[in-house]
Amino acid sequence: MLRLLLFLPLLAAPGALPAPRRRRGAAPPTAPYLTRYLRQQIDHFGFDENLTFQQRYLIADQHWKKDNGPILFYTGNEGDITWFCNNTGFMWDVAEELNAMLVFAEHRYYGESLPFGNESFSDSKHLNYLTSEQALADFAVLVEYLKTSIAGARYSPVIAIGGSYGGMLAAWFRMKYPHVVVGALAASAPIWQFGDLVPCGTYFSIVTNDFKKSGTGCSESIRNSWNAINHLSSTDAGLQWLSSTFHLCSPLKNLQDAAILKSWLSETWVNLAMVNYPYKADFLQPLPAWPIQEVCKFLKDPSLSDKLLLQNVFQAVNLYYNYSGEASCLDMSETATKNLGQLGWYYQACTEMVMPMCTDGVNDMFEPQKWDFDALSEECYRLWGVRPRPSWILSMYGGKNISSHSNIVFSNGGLDPWSAGGVTQNITDSLVAIVIPDGAHHLDLRSRNPLDPKSVQQARALEICYMKQWIEKARHSH
Repeated sequence: MLRLLLFLPLLAAPGALPAPRRRRGAAPPTAPYLTRYLRQQIDHFGFDENLTFQQRYLIADQHWKKDNGPILFYTGNEGDITWFCNNTGFMWDVAEELNAMLVFAEHRYYGESLPFGNESFSDSKHLNYLTSEQALADFAVLVEYLKTSIAGARYSPVIAIGGSYGGMLAAWFRMKYPHVVVGALAASAPIWQFGDLVPCGTYFSIVTNDFKKSGTGCSESIRNSWNAINHLSSTDAGLQWLSSTFHLCSPLKNLQDAAILKSWLSETWVNLAMVNYPYKADFLQPLPAWPIQEVCKFLKDPSLSDKLLLQNVFQAVNLYYNYSGEASCLDMSETATKNLGQLGWYYQACTEMVMPMCTDGVNDMFEPQKWDFDALSEECYRLWGVRPRPSWILSMYGGKNISSHSNIVFSNGGLDPWSAGGVTQNITDSLVAIVIPDGAHHLDLRSRNPLDPKSVQQARALEICYMKQWIEKARHSH
């Protein structure tokens, strides 16, 4: 069941990046930043326990104008901060133009910032401090520390920048700590994917649309594949055929395994929608330019027999998992990079980050599945001994009632399923929406690339324009 739909989908344990290598849409090759640590309270909101941990952050001041030049502050999300740093080329691209210092702050419980070391994920008692509120408090304390400890930074205006869950944190940072950050760029931030603020099916209908637009017969082939799998998985011989056709590392033994195969395929299609970039990239996996178009070349005829159809589906997913040609078999437990923190995100989805999702098989290409909060709650209780609180995020951050806030740019890509829960229309003249029709998941935060569509070039120009306004305004207030 656990379709805890995953930001930068998380099905791999957190792991450190190897030495940064040159990627398209990434930071320069040798790490141009210093790694630092700050001692943080494990619990910012209670006084009984005075335990602390080391929060990692990365800092780059090559272009910083020492006399209160601005600080661009990346609000780290669910993974290793060096990986986000290497995939947020936009900040590196604009540092010189804005005379800005760059800071990338790691989110507690991810990467190296583990409050209880190896025990951090041992039980719900140790996980109790993994919340967005505690993470924002870490960020606020870190900004104050930087301003007091770095000569010439006392009055530096700070702008929060983040993508996906990090984009939500950037927006919430500005909302909750407006005295700490002068503005925020929240890229692909689904702050409204909660409660009943948006329909639960929009996310999957956007994924479906991406495939529909990328090739005739493509989304229909995927829609027909579920029944084909159901037919074949009803016999032992069929399960064996599926295992060998999909080159699975561990063979399917029963219907439960077949259900895992289907959810692995679903997640693959979702990931492709998120990383449908206009150039070769290796954000979640190494992929060609416009990967959905490439995948759809294998999925042209939805009327094929079950076996022929599924052989084509294998060719399509093989492009995602084995574009480099190095995989000897496909592992259903891995759908994305190992730099994302699976366990931590599952726990967050079981507590605060309750994002209703559903499919109907009509407006989307997936098997029908209603949003089932009770099943989620039971699964969370079984895994962690905790129950999710679906309305807490709305109480905490205001849901759609946010017009009293200011200086937040929400950017969303038209190809990105997470735009379903994003802010895609201006709320006030300083809570601004930028929609990038040809953009997938936070394309605007990636490095400039000659193959960038015009819409993302214009979006970045507008984002820079707003940041300059915030910086200028902050200057005049001192």
